[in-house]
Amino acid sequence: MSEDLRALEAWAGALLAKLQPAQRRAINHKVAIDLRRSQAQRIKAQQGPDGAAYPARKRRKEFKGKNGRIKRQKAAMFAKIRTAKHLKVKATGDQIEVGFFGWVARVARVHQFGWQDRVKKKGATYSYPARPLLGISDANRDSIRNSLLKYFEKF
Repeated sequence: MSEDLRALEAWAGALLAKLQPAQRRAINHKVAIDLRRSQAQRIKAQQGPDGAAYPARKRRKEFKGKNGRIKRQKAAMFAKIRTAKHLKVKATGDQIEVGFFGWVARVARVHQFGWQDRVKKKGATYSYPARPLLGISDANRDSIRNSLLKYFEKF
């Protein structure tokens, strides 16, 4: 964990310690949803936490019809994985978790770290380039800080 993240954790922990457990859970849930939203937008933009673009997909042969038009449109990378159905939020009074769970976590882990995996169930293996799906950036830290400050302004 970086020093900035430790400082943010200490600052937020001191503020949240003054609240009731139900209030902490509510604010953590709101912050987690904001964090999930920003992670999904970054994945949609195909950028890592540091702002670097993902490595391009491997080029496939284009499928052309009789009149020369391409039949299959290029699908967006990670279109389904970034939805709220797969990018889950777990918030308690003490912690916030934003991540992938279940079989989606395995797929995300392969892409996050650039591991080797099978393309199809009994197909060939492929060494995927590292495409970091989740991570905390400076903008995320600022967003968390702003969300907490906005909540505490009410008091």
